[in-house]
Amino acid sequence: MSAKLEMLCQNLQNVLGDRIVSLVTALGQVTLVVDAADYLFVAKTLRNHPDLRFDQCIDLCGVDYSTYGDGAWQGRRFAAVSQLLSVEKNWRLRLRVFAPDDDFPVVDSVIDVWNSVNWFEREAFDLLGIMFSGHPDLRRILTDYGFIGHPFRKDFPISGYVEMQYDPAQKRVVYQPVTIEPREITPRIIREETFGGAKQGNHG
Repeated sequence: MSAKLEMLCQNLQNVLGDRIVSLVTALGQVTLVVDAADYLFVAKTLRNHPDLRFDQCIDLCGVDYSTYGDGAWQGRRFAAVSQLLSVEKNWRLRLRVFAPDDDFPVVDSVIDVWNSVNWFEREAFDLLGIMFSGHPDLRRILTDYGFIGHPFRKDFPISGYVEMQYDPAQKRVVYQPVTIEPREITPRIIREETFGGAKQGNHG
């Protein structure tokens, strides 16, 4: 671990203390996990504390861990993961918070801490169904108005739940249950006799 990352980890330990669920350094990046109850407080502290100064949120995404590690995952299903940057300190941090309820995942919005997360939180809501409490305009952002479900959830069917088509009688687009039969497509692999440079059995 570099001296810079060691200093960052030490500062996080000193400032956040018992609010840290886990603090891991891997592949040159520090990942901080906190409880949902502490998420908003930690976010404000990460931004405002003079030893941290994470003044920018570069990205935020939702994650569905239900099939993580070939289904061996035992923790909470949904998480919001933020990529933070301190311009003053020139270091980065990954902040992760798990929603406490898998059936209705909710975490606090950090839009009042970093307003750049506005569309990011809407995207995580749209694609994964994670609710962000306190977000002023939590609407779908990528899917259609009448879209059903959240397409980045691991249990979302490949063909979706509904399909849409133009109905000339009603003169509008209508939704109806999917009529495509689900099927698994296995690609055919065809190799010529000369695949690999020489014909089989001809070794010179």
